[in-house]
Amino acid sequence: MTTASNKRLSVLIADDDDACRETLRDILEPEGYRALLASSGEEAIEIIQGESIQVALFDVQMPRMTGLETVQIVHTINAYLPCILVTANATEEIIRQAFQVRAYSVIPKPVSRSILLYTMLRALKAYEDSLRSELDAGAKGVG
Repeated sequence: MTTASNKRLSVLIADDDDACRETLRDILEPEGYRALLASSGEEAIEIIQGESIQVALFDVQMPRMTGLETVQIVHTINAYLPCILVTANATEEIIRQAFQVRAYSVIPKPVSRSILLYTMLRALKAYEDSLRSELDAGAKGVG
C-alpha cells in the first residue's frame, strides 16, 4: 500500500470555510500529503482537471454546488477517485445520498485527526486496488 511517507500524494480539500480548509491541511501536510485547497465545488473541479489528485475531501454544504453535486461531476472526470465528504450534519439522509453518488466515506465535523488519516489510508488502498484491477483487465484484453 502506498502511504504518504513514501510518495507525496496530493489531496484536494474543498470547503467554503477557510478555517475548516486550513485545519484539514494542518492535519495532512505534516503527514507528508500535498494539500490543494478549493473554496468551492467549481474550483475543486478545475483543480481536478489540471492536477493529479489521489484523494478528495469535500464539505457537504457549500454554496452554489454542494459536495454531493461535486462528487458526481468529479466521478465523470475520474471514476475511481476516492471522494470523502465531511459534514457537521451527518444524517442518515446525507449518508444515503453520499453513497448514491459513490462517495468513499462521510466523516463528521469536527474532524478527528485519527479518523481522517485512517479513512484516507483505506481510501488510497481502494483507489490503488481499483487502478490495478483496471490495468489487469486492460492487459488481459490486449494480445
